Amino acid sequence: MKAIRRFAVRPALPERLAALETLVGNLRWVWHEPTVALFSDMAHGVEDRLARDPAELFASLSQARLDELAADDVFVARVDALRDDLQRYLSEPRWYQGLGESAPTSIAYFSPEYGITAALPQYSGGLGILAGDHLKSASDLGVPLVAVGLFYRSGYFSQSLSADGWQQETYPIVDPDGLPLSVLRHLDGTPVDIVLALPDGRSLNARVWVARVGRVTLLLLDTDVPENDADLCQVTDRLYGGGEEHRLRQELLLGIGGVRAIKQWCDLTGADMPTVFHTNEGHAGFLGLERISDLVGAGLGFAEALEVVRGGEVFTTHTPVPAGIDRFDPELITRYFSTELLPGVESRDVLSLGLESAVDGRPGLFNMAIMGFRLAQRANGVSRLHGEVSRRMFRSLWPGFDENDIPIGSITNGVHPATWTSTPLTDLAERAWGTRDTTSVDWRDHAVSDADLWETKRHLRAELVADARRRVEASWVSQNPGGVVPEWVHGVLDPDVLTIGFARRVPTYKRLTLMLHDEDRLRALLLDPERPIQIVVAGKSHPADDEGKRLIQQLVEFAAEPEVRSRIVFLPDYDMAMAKTLFPGTDVWLNNPLRPLEACGTSGMKAALNGSLNLSVLDGWWAEFADGANGWTIPTAAANLSPEERDRIEAASLYELLEHHIVPSFYDRGESGLPHGWLATMRHSLATLSPELSADRMLRQYVGALYLPAAAAAERLSESSYKPARELAAWKRRVVEAWPRVEISHVESGGLDVTPQVGETLRLRAYVALGGLTPDDVSVELVYGAGSAEGELTDVATLPLQPVDGPSGRGDGETSVVYGGELRLERSGNFGYTVRVVPHHRDVASDVEMGLVAVAR
Repeated sequence: MKAIRRFAVRPALPERLAALETLVGNLRWVWHEPTVALFSDMAHGVEDRLARDPAELFASLSQARLDELAADDVFVARVDALRDDLQRYLSEPRWYQGLGESAPTSIAYFSPEYGITAALPQYSGGLGILAGDHLKSASDLGVPLVAVGLFYRSGYFSQSLSADGWQQETYPIVDPDGLPLSVLRHLDGTPVDIVLALPDGRSLNARVWVARVGRVTLLLLDTDVPENDADLCQVTDRLYGGGEEHRLRQELLLGIGGVRAIKQWCDLTGADMPTVFHTNEGHAGFLGLERISDLVGAGLGFAEALEVVRGGEVFTTHTPVPAGIDRFDPELITRYFSTELLPGVESRDVLSLGLESAVDGRPGLFNMAIMGFRLAQRANGVSRLHGEVSRRMFRSLWPGFDENDIPIGSITNGVHPATWTSTPLTDLAERAWGTRDTTSVDWRDHAVSDADLWETKRHLRAELVADARRRVEASWVSQNPGGVVPEWVHGVLDPDVLTIGFARRVPTYKRLTLMLHDEDRLRALLLDPERPIQIVVAGKSHPADDEGKRLIQQLVEFAAEPEVRSRIVFLPDYDMAMAKTLFPGTDVWLNNPLRPLEACGTSGMKAALNGSLNLSVLDGWWAEFADGANGWTIPTAAANLSPEERDRIEAASLYELLEHHIVPSFYDRGESGLPHGWLATMRHSLATLSPELSADRMLRQYVGALYLPAAAAAERLSESSYKPARELAAWKRRVVEAWPRVEISHVESGGLDVTPQVGETLRLRAYVALGGLTPDDVSVELVYGAGSAEGELTDVATLPLQPVDGPSGRGDGETSVVYGGELRLERSGNFGYTVRVVPHHRDVASDVEMGLVAVAR
């Protein structure tokens, strides 16, 4: 018989231990080792998983044990000291507070998922883990974020395997009452209610859960409330579940409802309303429309309000493929925005922001990424290569410009060291250098001996082996209830064998089964009698992705073969708890996506922070950080080959690297019994990658390159009752109207010999018809670079040209201005140039922004 409701009964907390409520109530314990150690000691050294889930820990304690701890003066003093340390952490000035008064006092961050701890399962993969690490580093650096997401009652899903290796999904219910969350309430104690109008005349209601992530407040919206009909209670049921309209409702709630939740939170707490809004992927894009609606209500027109919103908004795109972008039927968008959902915002205005171009006479879909770019003045990809891919992918939004002109920058993702670096490694750093910050020390300094470093890695490998055996046994028991666990399960993996890890989501482009391309060659590597390897694999496929599930099944079938089952394992239900053992316990981290489809790939970063060496194709973050001495690069086959041929070539390269480079390096021990060459590579990897891969580095770049400029733009556009925004909107209308008449009628050049040489000076004069605009409205530029045989420019640079004569009449009622400039030729080889005119305004972040250009012909 099943219970209709389950809950944990906690023992009463003695008054002397009241400070525990403060410690548990702030998620800083997730990455604060002394607090986790305290939790562990409360239950006599419980396993790490339980120590990192205080709700489950407290439910497991007896009243007698708590009373015993309350009577222990040393323990009580320890609890109080940790509470005092937390209070100092929350209140003391940190890095951000040193930036001065011009830095914004509040920044909003929106994401559809957050991976903060396994105890709060509101994430599916890299996007959520990145968002969680973003909040943690923001807290450590003192960046004043308020974050917004959704509270999913069933999270993503739990994964198990059928007897034939097919992925099975279950959706355990997440009880918020057992988590460190509180309901946002009005002063009279009633819950805050976020309300969205729906097309059928009903309202979608949501309560707001508040989580404290160190210094950061996280607001999570939950539709499972009595005010909703049964179907509307399910809007926040699962992460990335349901059909098109279900997803649209989730994203309307996240964006529009999220801004409304922030407004309520600010009113109730006295916090400043954010001036910068950061959209982490397009799912939360509707937040800009809610802000526009507010500004229209304050007396601005739609176009004027759009300029204010754009100035203070940042958009981060995470997908390198069009299929990864949320897109909706325009009729569905029209239906939802032809209501009282957003007063002052018409459905046609919404469509203008996100509608794709028609293809073959068929109307385009409403694209959340396109809306993201059009609502944000500043945008970025999540690695240098992904920035290049994004500029190519979205080039059509800025027709007439080269890819390098497209205003999409890049800030490479980072990971939170305190969350992901193993305790034994931080212990090693503390003994050697007196700090637990492993990103601030030079591991090439032999203050840590090779013997100590190797023993630490062996210990971490043994922990992974023990954890893997437990998980393999649990999986076997679930598939064979009542059966006797076979002996081979207890011998899975070996703590002294070279261990390779592969764990991530399982879409087809990540090529989970590339390692199986030549099964005989892989078997030889796994079963080598003197120098074997072993592989630990984990990952979930989206419930609707049968191709991904087939890849998992194929690998599971291979791993089930009696000959190799002790050397290769698939661990079901990959999550943060598993990852914290998996990353440190591996020697090599394998990543072999189909280049360039990996936006960043932060799993390899977490492994690198723990001394694991990366073995990867040059994709994502590895494309900019591989230096030839910190791991190995799998050569990439030509992109014009078929996928099958690319797989064959790249799999052969993978085997070659393992056979002739990686395995020999690991097992070459010498007289000392230590692999000194391997350890030297480990040291170099730790020393050079740890600081660069830190989310602290990432946050500093977001603040400097995006948040501070966005705050300055938002402040400037809001001055004098939004006068600059009104002027900017009017200027854009004037430029758009005049632009068809802007042209470069003639370009003259001189100063060069018949055969130009390096050191000579090219002198230019360009005659520009401004179509009624003034020289202050435009920028005229010389665009130059290497000239190809087809006439295309590469390695492009620009030189501003200045008015030297004009304006003067042309006889057709238009005026012409002569622009001039000089360029010294600094390099030999093919050379080409042209002249272009682009709009220019002080309040536009990029002259490319409007997508308007006139080029000499």
